[in-house]
Amino acid sequence: MTNRQLFLNHVAQTSPSPIGLEIVKAAGIKMWDVNGKEYIDLISGFSVCNIGHSNPKVIKAVKDQVEQYMHLIVYGEFIETPQVAYAKLLADHLPPSLNSVYFTNSGAEATEGAMKLAKRATGRSKIIACNKAYHGSTQGALSIMGDEYWRNSFRPLLPDVYHLDYNSIDLINSIDGTTACVIVETVQAESGVNKPGAEWLTALRAKCSENGALLIFDEIQAGFGRTGSLWAFEQYEVVPDVLLLGKALGGGMPLGAFIADIQLMNTLTSNPVLGHITTFGGHPVSCSAGMAALKVLLENNWLKEVQLKEQLFLSLLKHKSIKAVRSAGLWMALEFESFEVNKKIIDSCIEKGVVSDWFLFAPNCMRIAPPLIISEEEIKTLSSVILSCIEENG
Repeated sequence: MTNRQLFLNHVAQTSPSPIGLEIVKAAGIKMWDVNGKEYIDLISGFSVCNIGHSNPKVIKAVKDQVEQYMHLIVYGEFIETPQVAYAKLLADHLPPSLNSVYFTNSGAEATEGAMKLAKRATGRSKIIACNKAYHGSTQGALSIMGDEYWRNSFRPLLPDVYHLDYNSIDLINSIDGTTACVIVETVQAESGVNKPGAEWLTALRAKCSENGALLIFDEIQAGFGRTGSLWAFEQYEVVPDVLLLGKALGGGMPLGAFIADIQLMNTLTSNPVLGHITTFGGHPVSCSAGMAALKVLLENNWLKEVQLKEQLFLSLLKHKSIKAVRSAGLWMALEFESFEVNKKIIDSCIEKGVVSDWFLFAPNCMRIAPPLIISEEEIKTLSSVILSCIEENG
């Protein structure tokens, strides 16, 4: 029996048609399959591999930590150096009010923790989220997912959750004295890379403050330089009460976090005690990998180059079949006439060694989110391949 058959038979599947590549090695922006075929990673493991695959400093950090210790005890009981050091590094590169880090296993778990924090801190239950929003797939996160197609089969979900349009005045007007929190993506990901209006975010911050509601920014995909600044919210000069991180946070290892002011976070320590607990959240190996990856990102010039690389992509990716291009740094959505057309183009790209995918709420859009380390020459090569696939299938 082949590995593909074993994969289909014994690894629980999430769709009837997985990409199904059998990758045996990855380095930089490239991956190689079991037959030695080379692929360029155009989605960075969905913004996990922002500094590329197999960075030597990240690998060394993992090896060094494994030799010291791995799991010791349930999260939060022992002082574990990798957790402490990484939390301090994150706090040093965030606004002063975002100073206390609760590490989780994933972005979805960060969402869950932040929702509990909002309810505990405010004593309220009303949660406002956005249509076409994605914050994870666990039951609480699913409750605030912004599309009924994905929610309906798993009802009943959390009550007192309201979905309104991103960037809309209706969402701002819905915030009142019963609202526990408003959770929004700083750049909406799965709707096909939609940026907020600066005035809208400012008004959102003001309305939350006026009504004592927590403002939660989800930067699980947008964080760590993807949009051209370390955090996307820096570009709007609006600071959330709670920040959600994941994806690139672990440098390729599983890791998530929700971050808030220590006084706010401390509400989870009493009534009840252990208001939020996790066994493996903030695993020391994951924290070591993530800290090494963030240091690598900060030590290099990739952040400063993001906008130039974005503009190069935009200047090259022009074709009559592309209906629109939306971008936020090295994060783009190429919109086509239909999902069917988009899927043909994506499949053709994969055949030619360029791995891309579509968006959950914008299946007619092709995802472009390469590692930030991508070079200008590689962008030119990629764009040429994409355009040839569009010409053949668009």
